[in-house]
Formats: sequence, structure tokens, C-alpha cells
Amino acid sequence: MALNYIWVAFFLIAFVVALIKLIFFGDTEVFPTMMQSTFDMAKTGFDLSIGLTGVLCLWLGIMKIGEKGGIVAIVAKFISPLFTKIYPEIPKNHPVFSPMVMNFSMNFLGLDNAATPLGLKAMDGLQELNPNKDTASNAQIMFLVLNTSGLTLIPVSIMAYRALAGAANPSDIFLPILLATYFSTLAGLITVSIYQKINLFNKTVLLYLGTLTAGIIGLILYFNTISQAQIQVISSISSNLILFSIIISFIILALKKKVNVYESFVEGAKEGFSIAIKIIPYLVAMLVAIGVFRESGTLDLITNGLKFGFSFIGVNTEFIDALPTALMKPLSGSGSRSMMVETMNTFGADSFAGRLSSVFQGSTETTFYVLAVYFGSVNIKNSRYAVTAGLIADLVGVIAAIFIAYLFFY
Repeated sequence: MALNYIWVAFFLIAFVVALIKLIFFGDTEVFPTMMQSTFDMAKTGFDLSIGLTGVLCLWLGIMKIGEKGGIVAIVAKFISPLFTKIYPEIPKNHPVFSPMVMNFSMNFLGLDNAATPLGLKAMDGLQELNPNKDTASNAQIMFLVLNTSGLTLIPVSIMAYRALAGAANPSDIFLPILLATYFSTLAGLITVSIYQKINLFNKTVLLYLGTLTAGIIGLILYFNTISQAQIQVISSISSNLILFSIIISFIILALKKKVNVYESFVEGAKEGFSIAIKIIPYLVAMLVAIGVFRESGTLDLITNGLKFGFSFIGVNTEFIDALPTALMKPLSGSGSRSMMVETMNTFGADSFAGRLSSVFQGSTETTFYVLAVYFGSVNIKNSRYAVTAGLIADLVGVIAAIFIAYLFFY
């Protein structure tokens, strides 16, 4: 129901704001702009879905090879001690663990295109275990909230945009983004665990989280000692090498088990096509609502109101200039990316606002987009507390990004 109320609210709030602008401020362009946005966003949603078809077919085909080759058992054995604690509803060594783990790994490396089809595959597997097919299960909510928290190691695209905007050191936001996404993910895990009464002080969970924390600290220390050029080279090579190594390992395992690799790929690819077609209406619905909300000027009103409020209580308001990126990020990845580019163009790539907008862009995921696409792919209608938990993780990521940016750049 939460997504239903949010979707309706986007339209109603946008209509009221636009009506006020027309009647009291004589803005005769607001309604034509909003209507044009509905057509543009509908087309964008369809184009995105069709564009996603090829990637879905590829990666679900690869996953099918891995499943038949035995990668499920290998991955599940490695990760099951942690997952059995935070996903108590999933049976040990269940095949769904494999796409779940791979999805998190791809997101961590910044390989969004590869992560999405794996995430959809994971949702399909979790739906098979879901006793109430139109209501999100605890496992599905935990999976999605950890996805929306957006833990990222290599923000390659953001560094590329900063380089295009003329930043002296495009990778100077690498450490702040890594820290901000870590806090966001931790907040998401804790929030869902409270809802589901999961004990995070279990020795196994603490061991995994402690190891991850130590690994992040080690990476931070390492990347802090090398140049921006080296970071970009290492990021590009390591991400793609790991990705292609995964494909090769799946093929080799399948060959050892005498699996027909080609037929397995085609079998998985067929699933990708059906999923891509299924998500079109959900994607179009959310993108149209977001577009109307943005074009009505409501987002600008929110930003200006926040600036006035923080200024009134004596808080430094320089972060407000970058805030549209943070406000847009849960709604639309392309929208927030546009906000980030606009902020860098207006204030400068190396300005405080320009750097903070980049950190905002990398600190969380597009919560509503992920919820709409992932829940839509399995026809979930009642998302329960998924939106609330996801937004809490987003909020923590935004707050962390602000404090970290002031620490690094102000």
C-alpha cells in the first residue's frame, strides 16, 4: 500500500502546486510542461525496459550456466553462515543465495547493469519461498533495503562526470562516497533487523561485519596512497577482470559437470525476456509520477524551504545548494544525475556544493525505482515497511555525506 499512497501523492501534490503557480503567479507553462513530462517519462520507462532486455537475457543466461554447473552450492556454502542469520526464513544452501550474493557483489563494484538482472533473479527466487504472493516477505524486504542502501566501492561514473566538469582531482570524492554508503548500508541492516527482531550481536554476524569493516578501512588506506590516475586504472581493470572471471568460472564448472552450456544459456535468457516485459508497466508508472512531481516545481519549493529553515536556526546552509541531488536520488537515478551535473556546472566541480552533490549521488540508491522494479517483477502489491526502512537508510546516507563532506572539503 505504501507505494500506492506515494504514487498518488506525487500526482496530487504536483497538481496543487502547479494550480497555485498558474492562478497566483501566472505561470502558463507549468501544466503544458507537466503533461509533456508524462509523455516523455512514459517513453523513457518503455525505452529503459526494452534496453534492459538484452542485459537481462545475458546475465540470467550466465546465471543459469552457473546454477547447472554447481556455483550455487559453492557460493551458498561460503555465505550461508551470515545469510542464515539475517535471512532466517530461507533454507540453508537454497539456490536463491547465489544471485543474491552476486547482486551485492556487482553493486559493490559499481556494475549496476550486471547487478539489476541478478537482483531480479533473486527476487523471483525469494517469491517462490513467499507464502503470501502479493505481500513482501521479510527476506525480500531485507534484500531490497540492502540494495537501496547502495554500498559502493568504485564510483566510476561519478568520477567520469567530475572529470568532464573540469574537476582538478575527479577521484577526490572516492573516500567520502565509500564511507557514506557504508553508513547507509549499516543503517539499512540495523533498521530491518529491528523490524524483524534479528540479533545482530550474534558472533557470526559480528565476524562478517567486522571483517567487512576491516576490509573497507584497508581499501581506504590503500587508495589514499595512490594517485587519481592509478585509482581509475585499477578500478577499470579490477572491475571488468572480476566480472569476466566470474563468467569463465561458471562456464568451466558447467563443462566439468558435462552441462550443455549453450542450451543452458538460452534457457536462462528466455527468463530474462519475460521479466523485462513484465516490469514495463511498473517502471512507466513510477517514472511518470516522478516526472510530474519534478516539473511542477515542488522539488524547488522543498529545497528553498529547507534553506530558509536551516538559516533561521543558524545552521550553515552551504550544503543546501547540493541538496536537490539528495532529494532526487531516491526517486530517480537519471534525475539525480542531472541534478549533480547541474550543480557542478552552476557552482563548479571543485566547489563545496559540486563535491557534496557527487557524494550524494554515490551515497544511496534510487529507492523508489528499485522497489518499483523489483517488487513489480514478482507482482508484490503490499511492500509493508520496505519504503520506510529504505528511506531511513537513505536519510542516514545523506546525513553521513553532509558531515563527511564538511570534514573533507570545507
